[in-house]
Amino acid sequence: MSRFEELESFVAVVEAGSITAASDRLSVAKSAVSRRLSSLEARLGVQLINRTTRVNDLTSSGRAFYQQATRLLSDLAEAESAVARSGGTLTGELRLALPLSFGVRHMAAPISDFLQANPEVTCEVDLNDRRVDLVADGVDLALRIGNLQDSSLIARKLFDASMTVCASPGYLARAGVPQHPSDLSAHAVLVYANVADPNTWEFTLPEAAPLFVPLTPRVSSSNGDLLTAMAEQGQGVIRQPTFMLEASLRRGSLVPLLEDFPLRTIPAHAIYPQTRHLSYRVRAFIDHLVDWFEGELPWDAARAAASTGSVC
Repeated sequence: MSRFEELESFVAVVEAGSITAASDRLSVAKSAVSRRLSSLEARLGVQLINRTTRVNDLTSSGRAFYQQATRLLSDLAEAESAVARSGGTLTGELRLALPLSFGVRHMAAPISDFLQANPEVTCEVDLNDRRVDLVADGVDLALRIGNLQDSSLIARKLFDASMTVCASPGYLARAGVPQHPSDLSAHAVLVYANVADPNTWEFTLPEAAPLFVPLTPRVSSSNGDLLTAMAEQGQGVIRQPTFMLEASLRRGSLVPLLEDFPLRTIPAHAIYPQTRHLSYRVRAFIDHLVDWFEGELPWDAARAAASTGSVC
């Protein structure tokens, strides 16, 4: 049994939270992970993890050793990456966590372009709107759209996502066109529930404090695609990131509203944990995303084009 396997298994147990989860991450049997951990503790002469039937907790020795072990594994990974770089080849797996709707709409092209340029890189993509635990789930890189709250993460900004209020021409012909944000109280609104305060929309007023408009939603959902489809079917007014609306705006099934009262943009970041070694392939992929999203974004171009024919 190699010392590398012992270290790898120990770090995997700590980050995944259990021997079972670590065995899944490493694709080895639970018994092998358990033997490696016991062998490491026997060789060091200290207990690193307090094992119970429900949880594994690091001892004080385990916490100190974990920091050293992660640095050692990171140094090894960096050495391997340096050799790969000297040959001009990126290798290994990228494990990505992406928001569902944005990932489906806008990430296939940049990922495909990166893989085309680096044929020895493989990719595993988790599409989910839940906020994954990057360390526990073994994720190399996640994309998050919104204000970051976890200070333990390292972030690199990719772009600012514009927000748009819109509705279908049919709905507006029936219910009228809101001229001021306060008019929304008389309209059916469809709200995205997966934010801190879904029932309040913030607008920017010229030379004034922001305006917060409380709403009573007709429909609330954690999926923006459903809300967009329902708005196209005339069910009410939505507020969505413009990247969700590109196709709808181009074909005119939704039109922008309240353009004199812009909404605050929301930042999009590539994030990774401080405790995770950032391999060269992950660094290269982040650089690729920064370049990909530089300049005018196609969904903002669609928004600008739709504004020329807006009903508001």
